[in-house]
Amino acid sequence: MTRRLGAQRDAFAVPAGIAYFNTATLSPQLHSVRAAGEAALERRARPWTITADDWFADVERLRSSFGHLVGAESDGIALVPATSYGFAVAAGNLALREGDAVLVLAEEYPSGIYTWRVAASRTGAHLVTVHRAPEQPWTDAILGALDERVSVVSVPNVHWTDGAAVDLAAVSARTHEIGARLVIDGSQSIGAMPFDVAELRPDFVTTVGYKWLLGPLGVSYLFVAEEHRGGDPVEQNWIARAGSDDFSRLVDYCDEYQPGARRFDVGQRTNFELVPMAIAALAQVAAWGVDSVAATLSDVTRAVAAAATTLGLHPLPAEQRGPHLLGVRLPDAIRARIVPTLAAANCFAAVRGEVLRLAPHVHVTDADVERLTDALATALAP
Repeated sequence: MTRRLGAQRDAFAVPAGIAYFNTATLSPQLHSVRAAGEAALERRARPWTITADDWFADVERLRSSFGHLVGAESDGIALVPATSYGFAVAAGNLALREGDAVLVLAEEYPSGIYTWRVAASRTGAHLVTVHRAPEQPWTDAILGALDERVSVVSVPNVHWTDGAAVDLAAVSARTHEIGARLVIDGSQSIGAMPFDVAELRPDFVTTVGYKWLLGPLGVSYLFVAEEHRGGDPVEQNWIARAGSDDFSRLVDYCDEYQPGARRFDVGQRTNFELVPMAIAALAQVAAWGVDSVAATLSDVTRAVAAAATTLGLHPLPAEQRGPHLLGVRLPDAIRARIVPTLAAANCFAAVRGEVLRLAPHVHVTDADVERLTDALATALAP
């Protein structure tokens, strides 16, 4: 059986008396990540101690760590600054033609939507926006819209507003059956749900590092399938070129790139301050195990859902969502005041659309759930 972790409060810089349920916006900080950042700043203060090899060693360690997390080899991973950068790489290397369709979800996170809108406008393609009926699973809605007219399928593992799940295995199977391309936004799932590129066979997977991967802003990740690794990068930077590790010969300009997906790396990938923090974050996620994180958070969100139900609210059922992210539909009368009311009780969550989005991590305790329940009761009181 998958190991449950129990509350790991001591690993996080979350004080007693704070109930933080907003990992989907910005993760709570691990003590180990902060320590890595402070050590990195000390190192950066002594640039004369940084060697040419140091421009590459930690970057490759980080690349390998993320690859291991998603079942990919290091050569398949690019280090990017944001989800939008990953989408830009994908859109630039999946040839769209006039009349092609890109399938996206209604009310999906804006970065992907904006990217595909621009790509479609440049090529004469168009977006097919999938809506779902009340109580309908996203997977059924996607499969109902997925036919031979679709060239690119761009979907998440869970919807960012409420955690509603997409069965990526089923979507992938149908996508490959019709010869379309699959782009996955893993920003709200990778690190909190098991994810295997060998199983899903995506063309591209983009994800941020500052949510469920517990790292700093500015370090994100892109998986690139092997067939696309010879494609065109967003930018032409020096460090992605073959031979860039020999600083004495950088003016011997080279048309070849470093192997694999490294050509898609952002130019300032060697961020001496942030990369060690990201390494420390992924090390902790790996030590816990994503399966264990998911199982632990499933217990937390079930407890929260049960409490919300007793208050007359309507949380998304467990079978329709990810284990770590819970949307609770709000009455119109309290939507505007729910976040301030929670914050007044030192309880922190977010409203997205018509739902209260609750996104715990393994720092959450039973006392946090009780604090949240009491704060919700206060918000609902006439």
